Amino acid sequence: MRKLFLFLSVVLIISCSSIDCPVRNTVRTYYDIYDYNDEMLQLPDTLTVSSKRANGQDTILLNRTIGVQTFGLPVSYTQTEDTLIFHFFNENYNVYDTVWIKKENYPHFESMECKVAYFHKITAYTYTMNAIDSLVLVNNKVDYEDQTTHFFLYPNSTRY
Repeated sequence: MRKLFLFLSVVLIISCSSIDCPVRNTVRTYYDIYDYNDEMLQLPDTLTVSSKRANGQDTILLNRTIGVQTFGLPVSYTQTEDTLIFHFFNENYNVYDTVWIKKENYPHFESMECKVAYFHKITAYTYTMNAIDSLVLVNNKVDYEDQTTHFFLYPNSTRY
């Protein structure tokens, strides 16, 4: 009987597993800001970025950040296109740009005990050019990795 109890105890201990659901599971695109000399630029303007949700409501993704060189924006889970409104402003300047990002969405499962996440592949993008001179895609795969830059953003060079 003792051997059976010892055997069952060992089996239970071995069969237990720890579920490693990711704690940081927000999928984001990351933007680095560069000047026309391809040097990182600390944006002197205040920047707010909002997005249109599937239900038509606006939501603020980045609120009144100042002096930023890099920033991350969450990606919608299942929409095939994200619409981002960039608002650049200071005491003399108030300009909006819109960025449209088309993407493919892929469900990603860590484990059955974890909630589903969506990874993305950026397939196309367009943007207006009021304060943004250019936007360059450098990595089209979007996942949990927060050290990956997806876009280089070049503000209008006549202002900096």
